[in-house]
This record gives sequence, C-alpha cells and structure tokens, in this order.
Amino acid sequence: MAQNKWFNMQTDQVQSELDTNVNTGLRKEQVEQKQQKYGKNELPEPEKDPKWLKFLRQFNDTLIYVLIAAAVLTVILGHYADTVVILMVIIINAIIGYFQENKAEKALEGIKKMLSLESTVIRDGKHSEIASSDLVPGDIVLLSPGDKIPADLRLTATSRLTIEESSLTGESTSVEKNTETLPEDTVLGDRLNMAFSGTAVVSGSGQGIVVSTGTNTEIGKINQSIAEVEELKTPLLKQTAHFGKMISITIVSVAALLFVYAAFFFDYPIGELLLYVISLTVSAIPEGLPAILSIILSLGMQVMARNNAIMRNLPSVETLGAVTVICSDKTGTLTKNEMTVQSIELSNRHLDVTGTGYAPEGKILKNNQEVNIAEDKVLQMFLSNVLTINDAYLRKDNSGEWTISGEPTEGCLVTLAEKANQEIDRLPILSKIPFDSSYKYMAGLVEKDGKKIIYVKGAPDRLFDMADLVEGSEERKLWEDKMLARSSNGERIIGAAYKYVADDKMQIDHEDICEGLNIIGLAGILDPPREEAIEAVKVCKKAGIQVKMITGDHKATALAIAKQMGITEQDNVLEGRELDQMSEEEMQNAVRNVDVFARTSPENKLQLVTAMQENDEITAMTGDGVNDAPALKRADIGVAMGVKGTEVAKEASEMVLVDDNFNTIVNAVKEGRRVYDNLKKTILFILPTNGAEAFLIVSALIVGMNMPLSPIQVLYVNMVTAVTVSFALAFEKLEPGAMERPPRPSNAKLLSPYYIFRIILVSLLVGGAIMTMNVTLLGDPAHYTQEQVTTITLHSIVIAQVFHVFNVRNERHFAFNKDFFSNKIAFMLAGVLIVLQLMVTYIPFLRNVFDLYPIEAQYWIYPFVIGLMTFIIIEIEKYITRKISAKATFNKENKQE
Repeated sequence: MAQNKWFNMQTDQVQSELDTNVNTGLRKEQVEQKQQKYGKNELPEPEKDPKWLKFLRQFNDTLIYVLIAAAVLTVILGHYADTVVILMVIIINAIIGYFQENKAEKALEGIKKMLSLESTVIRDGKHSEIASSDLVPGDIVLLSPGDKIPADLRLTATSRLTIEESSLTGESTSVEKNTETLPEDTVLGDRLNMAFSGTAVVSGSGQGIVVSTGTNTEIGKINQSIAEVEELKTPLLKQTAHFGKMISITIVSVAALLFVYAAFFFDYPIGELLLYVISLTVSAIPEGLPAILSIILSLGMQVMARNNAIMRNLPSVETLGAVTVICSDKTGTLTKNEMTVQSIELSNRHLDVTGTGYAPEGKILKNNQEVNIAEDKVLQMFLSNVLTINDAYLRKDNSGEWTISGEPTEGCLVTLAEKANQEIDRLPILSKIPFDSSYKYMAGLVEKDGKKIIYVKGAPDRLFDMADLVEGSEERKLWEDKMLARSSNGERIIGAAYKYVADDKMQIDHEDICEGLNIIGLAGILDPPREEAIEAVKVCKKAGIQVKMITGDHKATALAIAKQMGITEQDNVLEGRELDQMSEEEMQNAVRNVDVFARTSPENKLQLVTAMQENDEITAMTGDGVNDAPALKRADIGVAMGVKGTEVAKEASEMVLVDDNFNTIVNAVKEGRRVYDNLKKTILFILPTNGAEAFLIVSALIVGMNMPLSPIQVLYVNMVTAVTVSFALAFEKLEPGAMERPPRPSNAKLLSPYYIFRIILVSLLVGGAIMTMNVTLLGDPAHYTQEQVTTITLHSIVIAQVFHVFNVRNERHFAFNKDFFSNKIAFMLAGVLIVLQLMVTYIPFLRNVFDLYPIEAQYWIYPFVIGLMTFIIIEIEKYITRKISAKATFNKENKQE
C-alpha cells in the first residue's frame, strides 16, 4: 500500500483500491480488519539502551584496557594503594563520559507530538470524532481550519482549502489544495491533491481518504530515515580514538621489550620488574586527558549557550571549528518566514518599502524619500484596496511579537497599509467574491465618498485580461514589464484593480468584473532574507566556509534570495527531480559546482549532505522543519532553529539556535575554532609530562637504576598537572586571524609533525635534565637519600610543567606579549599547583599516601632551575621555528610568482 502513487490516481480508483466510499466511509467490520492488518496510526517507540549499558560503554577504550591490565597486575603484586588510585582514575573518566553522553534519540517523540489527537471521520455513513491513532487506510476524514492533518490523505473534495506545509516541504506560503489527478513524477511539494500528516489547515475545508498511516506516512518515512541514518563520529573523536590505539600499541610493545631486556641483562626480581613495567605503562598514558578535554569542551559549550547556541553534545563543540560547508534551508533560516511587501509598482512610478516581517515598522519610499501619502490619491486607493479585500488581521502577542491570523500573503498587505504615514481606510464590504484558485482573484463591493466601487485583488495576468488590456498593447506591455522586473527578483506579485458601479448596486458576481477594470498597481512580495544572515554569509566565505542553500521552495525564489545574500553569483540551480536522476558520482560533482538546490525532498537533502561528506567536507546543516530532520542527523553538525523549529528538528540536531539567528552560527564557529586550538595546546602541554616520566623509567631500567617514581606517584603527577595548569589553557583567547584561515582538512592529524617534534623535545629536555640530576644526587649518598631524590624528581616534573604552560599559551610566538597577563586563571592555577606540591610534601597524611619525603627548602632549587631552563630553551626553539617557517613561506611565494 505504501508504494502506491495516490496523487497519480483518480479518486474512484483510490476508493476501489482501499475498499471505501467517500459518502459512507468504512463499515465497522472493515475498520476492525484493517486495524489488525495495519495497526495503530502511531510511530514505533525507539529502543533505548539501559543506563548501566551506557555507563559500561565508557570503558570501551583501548587506553582504559591498558590501565585495567595495570590495575590487575598491582593487585597480583599486592600494591593495593596503586590499584585503588588507578581504578579511581578509570572510574572518574567513565563518570565524566557518561554524563556528557546526551545524544538521546527523542526525534520520534517530537514527531508524535505533531500528530492530531482527534479526527472527524465518516464511518457507517455517520460523522463521528475518533482518536487519530485509530485511523486506518480507507477512512474518510473531514478537514476544517486549524485542524492538524492526522494521516496522509488523498483529497476528494476541497473548498478554498489551504494547508501550511513549510515544516514538511520548506514552502514559505500555505498551499491551496485541489482534487485534480497529477503526473507520476510530481514532487512532494507539488502534490496539491494530497494532505500530509503533521501539517495544518489554514483556511477552507476539505475531505480526504486516508491512504497511509503510522510509519507509511511521509512523516513516518522521515522518522524511519532518522532511525536509519548513520551517525558519524566527530573529527575529534576519530582523532582521539586513533591516537589512543597508537599510544596503546606503542606502550605495550615498548613495555614488553623492556621487560625482556631487563630480565635478560639484569637480575631484577620478577615482582620489581613488573612494577617497573606498570610504572612505565601508567606514565605513558595521559590519564587526565579525557577529563580535561571534557572540561574544555564543556566550557566552550557554556560560552556558546551564553551566545544563544545550545550544543547538545560535547564533541560537537570543536567540530564547528572544522566545518567546511554550511547547508542551509531557506525558509525561516536564511529568511524570516514572514512574507513582506518589498515594492509597489504604480503606472508611472516604482516605490520601495522598507522594513521586514509582520512588524508594521518601515516606510514607503520614492527615490529614497518618504512618500507623502496624503497627497498621493492613487497610492491611497491601492493601499485601501489591498487592506479592504483581505481576510487577515495583524496583532501583537503576549511576547511582543507581531503575528498574523490568516494567509501570510494577506497578512503582509495589512502590514504594508500600517506602514503608511497616515491612516488607511479599511472599508466595510457590502458584497464579496471569495478567493478561489479557479479564477485567482477576490473582490468586494464597497462605498467610498458616496460612490459604489468594486475592489479586486489577485493574479496580475488575470486582472490584465479583465481590464481589457489587449495583448501586445503599450499599456499591457508596461504592466507586464513591471511584473517581470519584480518576478525576476524572486517576488510574488499581487495586482490591485477597481471598477465604479451604479449607486444602487448591492450584490456582485463574476459577471460584474469580467471586463472594465482599472489597474491601480502591483505589490511585490518576498520572504525577505535576514539582514544579519547576509553579513554572516560574508564572514563564512572569508573563513573559507562554503554556504549552500537547500530548500523545498521554488527555483526562481531560491535563486533570488541566494543572490541577495551573496551565496551564489551564478544562475545554476538544481531541482529535486534532477537530483533524483543522478548517480552518486554525478551528485558528488553537483555539490562541488552548484550552490542552490530547489524543490528538494527530504531524501534529496539527505543525499546532498551525504555527497558532500563523500567529498571529504565537514558539513553543517541548518533547518527548522520535519523535512530537515534526517539531513540534520546525518550532518557532522545539525543546526536547528529554537524559536520556529519543530521538536523533530531540534532533537535530530547537535546545536539549537535560541534566537533563530544565522549569525549565531558564525559566533559558534569562532568558538569552535578557539576550543580546538586550545585542545591542541592542552595536548601539546600534557604529553611532555608523560614523555618525561616514560623517559625516566626507561632510562633507569636500561642502566639498572632504582625506579625513579612509583605507579601511584606517576598517576598523581599526571592528574594534578591535568586538572590545574592545563585547565588554564581552556581560557585562552581566540588566536588572531583564526576566522581568516581556511578550515582544517578533515583528515588533519591531531598531532602535526611540529607538535611531535615539540613533545619529544620537551620530554627529552625535562627527562634528560632530571635523569642527570638523579645520577648526580644518588652518587652522593652521604647527602641525598633515595626518598629525597624521588621527591625532588616528582617536584621537578611538576614545576617544569608550570613553566612550560606559559610556553604553550602562545604556540609559536614569544610568551611575553601584550596578552601575557590576559589569562589570569593561568597564574591562579599555577599558584594552586605549587600549594598542592607543598601540601603533599609537608602534610604527614598526604606525604605517607604518596611515599614522599619532607625535603629541606634548599632542595627546591633543582625543580625551579629545570623548569626555567626548559622555558628558555623552548622560547629559543619557537624563535628559530618562526624564522624557518617565514623563510619557507617567502621562498614558496617567490617560486609561485
């Protein structure tokens, strides 16, 4: 049943196919049979993982496996304190991971909320109210203004029925429905004889046969698409997963080799040798990195929230910084989803109208000067016409927002009249011809200044014919040129005309206006682009980010808006039906060369996002409707509108814009780039700690020395540096020029060759200096004990990192610059770390836990000298690197010339 193209079938054929009758509906026994066959008109509940399983998943990490193995070995060796500390680190990281996992699948619940609760149906020849969940294919549903469509319907009768479908199709105006059979290749947005579940009746009435329920409806198919969409890992998660595996393999391999080497060349007891291996393993693993990454991402999330962008999961914060393409829906995203009169064409002049949306704020201008409407009788008549022959009303809601009741195209004409600098008459209508798509106009008989006038408003070409404007005549050509100028700008054109009639006229019909009309003017209507979105597109392009429009709206309108916004300069637009004929390879080529896609279906949006990802683009998809949900979920970053967005769109996305402001995305991208830069700095800072510790332990094992640090001491150093001074890097400002550089490549490594060089250099500097100090001090047993040297060693690594954090704050430039004191938290946390070092050294309880010695004051000179030496050498290295890099850039530019 679900595969039938109901829009392509005659209504009697639909009745026959579903064994129903539009006059009597289904019989009771038929309903029962169909309910058995098709089930409830509901969407299935998603399967949810139990909380315990979500928690256990946090341990599914290669580095965690290595730590667990180390914990088991400490139990076997009887070092229970080490065991407890290792397990605490593992559990703390798991808890942080568990609480950051908030990508719950609630899109289905959002879709279910859109379904109508009750429906009016015909069953057994009687009208009755039933729960929408009880509808079955073949039911006859009656529609009235304000109703939500409860299932997919093939319409059998309509009376000026208009349905608002923007959430499903992206169409910015409500759609007038009819019952005509349509061609087989008609796209979703043009199926005028269908009413779709989850959309709403704006005006008129109708009747339809239920053809699809539950999962077979268009919304149901979208829900299924959401469930089937593969969620992609963010670049950071991919990189850290690869990094973790690489480190784990290296650690285990080196530990095994050293175990064999030491067992062969030295007479270590097995238990002591295993403790060396455990220390090496624990030292090389950056245990604090997951926690500090989560904290940095969380802080970035808070900053974004303050700037009206709510992130729904942590890794997506940094993904924003890598975005290369923003695929934007048009209606309500780039535009206001509020029809606005942009221009007025009178016979002898063109007028511009300022202001956007339904708020009556703006002016009517001629040559940038406000028109004095009191002296312009033609304009007065035009405004009175479009205000009087109008079923919409303008009002301000409780939140202070201006809204309309009625059709959007009607509402914007009311707003236009309110922008006049004098009050416009909304005349009482004595007799009315309502709008109907068969004749494309509406008319009303009014009385003004003691005379009877018929005001007519509608499609310009229809009015031209009724005004007796002969094809090819100079006057008709004048008006057609004006109409073409406006339509080529993407504007929808509404014409206004009038006709004087006898004073005793009290009723009008179509014959009264079939000829003799006088054209007053034309109104050009557009769903206007957001002013701030135009600027946001410029910033995106400057940052190397492409912006592509993917909309369900018409080709001409989409192209006009795209050009206004600077999204494209070309006229090339692809429609959904063209995309449907493309192979995957053709689709990938299309998304490289085309910026605007119109009349797209939900499947098209998903295909386009997928094609861009196949081209190695990091995609963000913005949207607000149900039709956007699958693409929002598939995209690397789904961005939903918070004010006008549906719950479905919000739950399928990674980011929700509180203010529906496209510019907020740009601010979020800036924050994403700042966060990623600071994440890299954090890794650049943390890994030398592990490198120096590993170097010390490996060196000691190779030369046959006592173990410099125990596993519990190593864990302390790793965690204390991670949660103090490395945390300060989260507060570093955005790097200068960050929004002028292109996005990082999708395959960019977390550790660049330069980063690897820096990490190795610092590790060797600190580790080598401490090893030299150890050999020197242990060679003087009369003055230094093993406990004293171990304590000095621990402090040397920590203090060296305090100095090193100031190297890292500015990756390649001199540490002492105008921003040196801008990050006050860095200085505060450096002080906190030194206090902690004093506490673990001189408070007996803590000293005993970490097996340290209360060293005398003069021994603190060693850690500070090693730290200062590291700081100076790295600053010299940065200076040399800058010079080499500048020379390489200069030579490259000269070579290109």
